[in-house]
Amino acid sequence: MASNLNTTTPVVAPLAHPQGSNLNFGATVTGVDIENLTDADFTTLRTALFTHQVLVIKSQSHVTPRAQYELTQRFDPLAAPLYGHGNDGNKASVASKSILHPDLKTIPHQPQVQVIGNGFVPSYEGLTNIQLRHPHHRTFHSTSIPDSHDLTHTRFYRWHIDAALYGGVARAPPVVTTLLAVKVPVGRRQTCVYDDGTGDELDVPLGTTAFVSGYNMYDILSDTQKAFARSTKVEYAPHPYVWMSSAKSRSTGLGLVSEGKEMPMEELPEIEQDKIQILPMCWRNPVTGKLALQIHPSAIRRLHLGDGSVVEDLEEVREIVYGLQRPGIAPDCVYAHDWEEGDLVIFHNRGTLHSVVGAFAESEVRLFRQCNIAGSEFPMGPEEDDFIIA
Repeated sequence: MASNLNTTTPVVAPLAHPQGSNLNFGATVTGVDIENLTDADFTTLRTALFTHQVLVIKSQSHVTPRAQYELTQRFDPLAAPLYGHGNDGNKASVASKSILHPDLKTIPHQPQVQVIGNGFVPSYEGLTNIQLRHPHHRTFHSTSIPDSHDLTHTRFYRWHIDAALYGGVARAPPVVTTLLAVKVPVGRRQTCVYDDGTGDELDVPLGTTAFVSGYNMYDILSDTQKAFARSTKVEYAPHPYVWMSSAKSRSTGLGLVSEGKEMPMEELPEIEQDKIQILPMCWRNPVTGKLALQIHPSAIRRLHLGDGSVVEDLEEVREIVYGLQRPGIAPDCVYAHDWEEGDLVIFHNRGTLHSVVGAFAESEVRLFRQCNIAGSEFPMGPEEDDFIIA
């Protein structure tokens, strides 16, 4: 009889980044069996995740949706089995208006796991005849790359945290997201352009997922900016993905342009005041204690300052947040993962921001599984000691 005992020991190795980059996060993990994960191996994974923020585990095509969900849930065992983006799935009228609605297909037998990607897939995990749509920047940005450059150039679609950002503590931001690459087009690279007058650009693999570290984003702030970030809280819009559904993004994908296109509050689904989320700008790492600048820039509505005042003007709010976050997405701060089929990536959703990148031809099929579940409690913010100036 074959033994189910895992006799290997996980090995965690920091990712090798290009010389001269400022990247200091990410690691590979080998010697781990996701389908038969021991408590000791999970402890290794957990420590590695909160230390390195992004973990890459190769050759995991065999991992089932159930095992993927169980792994994700293990990072927050008290969390309810609710999809982390909180797409109000029990309210079809709300879900259909969300900007997330067209991009997600739910696996029937494991509803916490979503199928995302590009192209036509005849059958997968109980889904049939599914047409996947890889988000394209021209549908969301206020400007776009010329059609003639569409297959050679691209943009960051939307820098974000996976989170509902509305729904009270029952919809707290997920601790982790897991992504499994099932089908990956290969052979092309693209130039990701910022188009913001800086000349910044980044060579990326086709269909990469781009990550930046919230810890680095905080660390490179000036002392004055750090003090501001530590003492400020962000109020997010109610039903944010419906609220922003007609608004457009900056060319960097880092927040929205202020054109007055947000859905008026009176036209949103019913708003319950106790479900509006007001979260710290800085979130504390549960293992290292470090602070990450963690803001979903597209969903912000107000800033609550340390002196008790509130910044109400939306354009001003966006400009303040953009000034804090933009240095942290500079090309030498971005890890663009080069996906291979079977890659399982676990990322710390409370310590990183990420973005879809890439423009596919219609015939290029990309199939991924994504899982995140709403957190059991809100992220920890700065502690009293963080406000003491050495």
